[in-house]
Amino acid sequence: MESLQSHRVEMISIAVALVAIGAGTAFYFYITKKPKGCLDPENFKEYKLVKRTELSHNVAKFKFALPTPNSVLGLPIGQHMSCRGKDSVGEEVVKPYTPTTLDCDIGYFELVIKMYPQGRMSHHFREMREGDYLAVKGPKGRFKYQPNQVRAFGMIAGGTGITPMFQVTRAILENPDDKTNIHLIYANVTYEDILLKEEIDNLAIIFPNQFNVYYVLNQMLFVSFSFRLLILSLTISQFFTSYLFKSRLFLDSKLFIEKLAFLLSSLS
Repeated sequence: MESLQSHRVEMISIAVALVAIGAGTAFYFYITKKPKGCLDPENFKEYKLVKRTELSHNVAKFKFALPTPNSVLGLPIGQHMSCRGKDSVGEEVVKPYTPTTLDCDIGYFELVIKMYPQGRMSHHFREMREGDYLAVKGPKGRFKYQPNQVRAFGMIAGGTGITPMFQVTRAILENPDDKTNIHLIYANVTYEDILLKEEIDNLAIIFPNQFNVYYVLNQMLFVSFSFRLLILSLTISQFFTSYLFKSRLFLDSKLFIEKLAFLLSSLS
């Protein structure tokens, strides 16, 4: 009996070792032989909408399938892509968008879209249903982020402008070798307008020593935030940290812009 149990333990140990070796080998080939991206910078390619999730009355998350479950989009961090659609009168429209997913999210990509009443591309997304296709071309843009290329990033975003900031933020924080600090100011009209708030707050909770987020609202609301803000910039950090950001939440973005403009003009 003891011999049989010992044999079973040995077999289980061998099986576990083989699984570990296989997983390690797969990971090695993934990082050393990363699949070629699906994007084409010269030609539009179509991707199927497989899931649409309504986030609010005018915001939705669109999940598009890539050709295979192992495909990657191939969008460098810091760049965007062009999406093509039709407006309310059937005319073609092209607009740049930044996915909220990264190439580590294999087999699909996601777009978080705010659909404006008079927006031409907004009409296209508003009419999209699961099973429809979106024409995409890219990558676009000159900026390419490299890990640890700066000590800290100071980001200022408003409304839907959060998506490129979120892309870079995710890439930095999810890379254990990247020690870049991030300080994000995110402005919106109301609390309900804040896109990706749950995702942003989760990152701030998981990486409290590397990521600080600071919300700016135009309308007066009582909101309590537990996140600190420390803005670090080569020439204006003293102004920001000692004067502008003594409290945790600005409730008037117009006042924020006025103070920011005053500080910048005083440095010129």
